[in-house]
Amino acid sequence: MKKDITCIVCPKGCTIHVEYDETGIKSMEGYSCKRGIEYATAEILSPTRMVTSSVKTDNARYTVCPVKTSKPIGKDKIQDVMKSICCVKVKAPVRQGDVIIKDVCGTGADIVATQTLEALEKE
Repeated sequence: MKKDITCIVCPKGCTIHVEYDETGIKSMEGYSCKRGIEYATAEILSPTRMVTSSVKTDNARYTVCPVKTSKPIGKDKIQDVMKSICCVKVKAPVRQGDVIIKDVCGTGADIVATQTLEALEKE
């Protein structure tokens, strides 16, 4: 199989041509640095992504709180993670960095708040 990958590690944006099969990478061309090799290898063998989303809130000025994974997760787990996130509702106050879901879907990554939301004062 062949695949062209645009490297996103540095501003050059090299187009890396990779030839591979089920046993691994056979050849790679078009990279200009070692980081490009590492990026393309990871993209072929085990692609990962950071997931960003939001969770519903209660007792806060905003109706949602932005969240993200604490580390990249396998692309094959993204849909499961999103299904877990959509079912969550947090009560304010929430602090940036608070863990909202620990070890989401067994990925080893936590879902963490990326914004601080204060609780609404009672009138």
